[in-house]
Amino acid sequence: MTPVGRRTVIGAAGAAAAAAAAGPGATAAAAAADTAPAGPPPPRGLRLPELWAHDPFIVAHRRHGHYFLYLRNRPEATGIPGTGTLLYRSRDLVTWQGPWSVFTVPDGAWAADGGWAPEVHHHAGKWYLFLTLHDEEQTLAEPPDVLIRTYRRGTSVAVADSPYGPFRLLDPGRPHTPDTFMSLDGTLFVEDGEPWLVYAHEWIQRLDGTMEAIRLRPDLSGTTGEPVHLFRASGAPWLETRLATDEAALPPYVTDGPQLFRSRTGDLLMLWSTYLGPAGTQGYVQTQARSRSGTLAGPWDLLPVLVGDNAGHGMPFRTFEGTLMLVLHRPFGSPDSRAKLYELHDAGDRFTLGRRRKDLDGGD
Repeated sequence: MTPVGRRTVIGAAGAAAAAAAAGPGATAAAAAADTAPAGPPPPRGLRLPELWAHDPFIVAHRRHGHYFLYLRNRPEATGIPGTGTLLYRSRDLVTWQGPWSVFTVPDGAWAADGGWAPEVHHHAGKWYLFLTLHDEEQTLAEPPDVLIRTYRRGTSVAVADSPYGPFRLLDPGRPHTPDTFMSLDGTLFVEDGEPWLVYAHEWIQRLDGTMEAIRLRPDLSGTTGEPVHLFRASGAPWLETRLATDEAALPPYVTDGPQLFRSRTGDLLMLWSTYLGPAGTQGYVQTQARSRSGTLAGPWDLLPVLVGDNAGHGMPFRTFEGTLMLVLHRPFGSPDSRAKLYELHDAGDRFTLGRRRKDLDGGD
């Protein structure tokens, strides 16, 4: 286990001081300019082994020459209160400055727990934060009507004028994913000018987890139409496809972390994660899929595992020098999870894995 580190806690104090010193007027001005909020800056010189990172998401902000790393806040480690999203920035992917608190779930929102899988997209002149929230007190169904108790969980979308936030929920009263679904890990994909929310429909509710999509309104304020089924976890060629009827014996047919990518040949690829192996022995893996039609509707072919060793929930990005990279987390779970970096090759009809960049992520 790598300790969270003293500087992470100090970073919380720096972020809080910065927020207090900036005030609403300064924050608005900073947001408009895509610059960090005014006030005492948070610590510099942090390395990735010091940062707990589950479901890491990196934005390469070329205009300002920074990489932005978005992570879920863990108050017990950072000292920053509330469920929300933190931002760290770097010019070289080696040393990082932060955290800035860019979003906290407001009072009265439909759920206040989770904050999983935060990711930020620039779309139509705004910055949009996608993150998964849940409320275990809001039961959807319970045995004997279902095999496993289900409760309210879904992806919400928030908006800001700046990558530094502050982000505000577009709909505090409900998730963007269907309200009766137990879903997570929503991401933005734009096809033929139309925005879509692609998300994982939980195996807990489906038993055989699925990947689905639903059309978004142009301003991303909500969804329209019905969900479109893309594929199910048991379709992966390396998995045993028999579904158990006993919760204790149920294989983990998980769908996690969809990320869409248009390859150099025009193929539509998706990074996604699942579990490999029989119940009790499985490890988290990073895998991929390809749409035969080149469109979101598919049909989708599920391709072999890209990264094993209990690692996954990856996303692709390009460095300022043009190198395609993969960031994911290893291992699965707290408090040991850290961001790991690989070079990634666009082979047209699939991704192939390049070298591990221990020089950037600090090694295992």
